[in-house]
Amino acid sequence: MNILLSVRRSAQLCLFAAMTFGAMSTSAQPVPQPQPQTIIPAAPQLAASSWILMDADSGRVLAEHNPDERLPPASLTKLMTAYLVERELDRGTINLTDMINISENAWRTGGSKMFIEVGDRVSVDDLLHGIIIVSGNDASVAIAEHLAGGEAPFADLMNQHATRLGMHNTNFQNATGLPGDNHYSSARDMALLSQYIINDYPEHYAIYSQRTFSFGGIDQPNRNRLLWRDPTVDGLKTGWTTEAGYGLVASAKRDGMRLISVVMGTSSEEARAQETQKLLSYGFRFYETMKLYDRGAVLSTPRVWGGEINELRVGVDEEVFMTLPRNRNEELRARLNLDADLQAPVAVGDEVGTLEVYLGDEMVGERQLVALENIEEGGLFKRLFDQVRRFFSGLVSNFTS
Repeated sequence: MNILLSVRRSAQLCLFAAMTFGAMSTSAQPVPQPQPQTIIPAAPQLAASSWILMDADSGRVLAEHNPDERLPPASLTKLMTAYLVERELDRGTINLTDMINISENAWRTGGSKMFIEVGDRVSVDDLLHGIIIVSGNDASVAIAEHLAGGEAPFADLMNQHATRLGMHNTNFQNATGLPGDNHYSSARDMALLSQYIINDYPEHYAIYSQRTFSFGGIDQPNRNRLLWRDPTVDGLKTGWTTEAGYGLVASAKRDGMRLISVVMGTSSEEARAQETQKLLSYGFRFYETMKLYDRGAVLSTPRVWGGEINELRVGVDEEVFMTLPRNRNEELRARLNLDADLQAPVAVGDEVGTLEVYLGDEMVGERQLVALENIEEGGLFKRLFDQVRRFFSGLVSNFTS
């Protein structure tokens, strides 16, 4: 069973059924004038080893260069370290107020520091700020020891979660990003991880936009220069080692559209900021992201045979976003491909078809359609009656086809 839907945007997004039959208005209707389409140039070329630009809601990639090349991530590694802290906070296994004893091993860790001292008792909250804002290697090791008993087992946890999140070109050997022979990631994987950070734990995301952090009487700035230059930028993380060069994972939100950019292997702090600005400007200038359907939106009510009730509410179990060239939203159409012979019992979440979204003639997205309610089997008489109706319905369908 195929159903065509028209998706348009006015003050809000609305859903209209595009029917091929029914009464037609005889009054003259003004012919809508098509909006001029935005001509989209090629994506900018950057002075970097690898880069990617992704929409945070739809996941669509708008620009990329060597996005899957395995490169040393340097302190971009700490995005996973912070993500695991945020995950444990969300699960309730740790609290922001928990106090952690600082080991000599954490204190001795080289590179950028939060400047914690041996024997200090430091809160999870302070350590999380130290990891994200000032890229503290000492804070990263301290949190790894607290969550997993040591940096090696914590790295194992990092890799397990990287696999779970679909980061196929990533392997972590430590919580800091200090150089390792087999420590690598990719621009695509860092963008994907950032997408999870932003969408899974929004209550902690504000930390990534903080410009400074003070601990032990020492004030340190966030190394993401774009936080000072562009008020729409609110994260995420910088990285640098001699081997990796300068990297930056950034996110910005303008007019409801959020983009994530990753640049790896630039030549300086200024270069990583400038190259990131090029990517973000390109994405916001030429694309827009639309929310088509809410989670749980009812998109159809097909017939169900042999159930207590005859119709099933069908929709999507996640919000549906689409990123498309600007001024082309009038060309969006959706098609529902529903299973032709739905039969009770049906459980919430059962897959019953697919939603296909088209921009003109091009399919730009596909989602599973699921049952939004349970339908139990009907009584014996109801099931027998539906069997007879389904039999004759099939005869009519075969006769008319």
